[in-house]
Amino acid sequence: MLNFCSNNYLGLCDHPEIIEASKKALDDFGFGLSSVRFICGTQSIHKQLEQALATFHGFEDCALYTSCFDANGGLFEVIGGPQDIILSDALNHASIIDGMRLAKALPKAVYRHMDMEHLEELLVANQDKRQRLIITDGTFSMDGDIAPLAAICDLAEKYNALVIVDDSHSTGVIGATGRGTAEHCGVQGRVDIQTHTLGKAMGGASGGYIVASARVVELLRNKSRPLLFSNTVAPAICGASLKVLELVEKHPELVARVQANGRLFREKMAAAGFELLGADHAIVPVLLRDAILATKMGKLMHSKGIYVTPFSFPVVPRGQARIRVQLSAAHTDDEIERCVDAFIWAREQAQAE
Repeated sequence: MLNFCSNNYLGLCDHPEIIEASKKALDDFGFGLSSVRFICGTQSIHKQLEQALATFHGFEDCALYTSCFDANGGLFEVIGGPQDIILSDALNHASIIDGMRLAKALPKAVYRHMDMEHLEELLVANQDKRQRLIITDGTFSMDGDIAPLAAICDLAEKYNALVIVDDSHSTGVIGATGRGTAEHCGVQGRVDIQTHTLGKAMGGASGGYIVASARVVELLRNKSRPLLFSNTVAPAICGASLKVLELVEKHPELVARVQANGRLFREKMAAAGFELLGADHAIVPVLLRDAILATKMGKLMHSKGIYVTPFSFPVVPRGQARIRVQLSAAHTDDEIERCVDAFIWAREQAQAE
């Protein structure tokens, strides 16, 4: 069975060097630390990973979380208050939405998906606020489209706002060296706060983190509830993640390969007449619109040894059923061809029933 629906973008989940690094961390630090960070859950390997991640993204400091969901859940109540406002893209991830809900004192407004005119209207209308915080996914995982970060940063500078990006589906995937949406859009140094995951391209296990200025990270370490009251990230994850960063830096061809695979799949599927969403990303949603058709095609493709998952309401809006394909650097050209052929065959079979 070939997997075409995994977040394993760089194909590193079972890399032998990462497995070995994880084993070494187990030997050196044990399985777990039975503590939150601020009591006795911080070991040298945690500080080493935080520094490596901050350096990788070009920020002053980094705070490790057990997941990016937790990172987003613990961010907004720390950095904003009743005198501020947060402006959120309509299609932002559930973790961002939950994080904003938890920040009960922080006023919120939602701008239409990637609509810069609407965002500017909201920025103009809220110039009386102490802070204007713009939050967006870097890559919107269900549609495969990439936030227009250059335009967002331009507006932020024009109207004195901070820019926050959740780059979970971008880290290791886009940008010339896999440093994510800011690199892809040419705005490195203009984004104020980034949240990321270690559970997708960067090894695929678990863990999340926030990179920002030293002042913001210090606030998080003292006030962010998921960071204060959740057990520390397991040492084995830290050791493996350090090796992931080393491999990404040493092997830029991994990033180039996943990007090339995304383009190849798009080209072949478009030539076969499929309607595709998004662009320039390894996430390629194949829009089928009909939920029954999507379900039938998913099952038929399984029978051909292609593992994909159909999505329909309520995961996506009614009439927007799809099969979301995710390419990996581990996929070969022949495997991509097999996937495309399976889509064509499954469409023919499902429509004939």
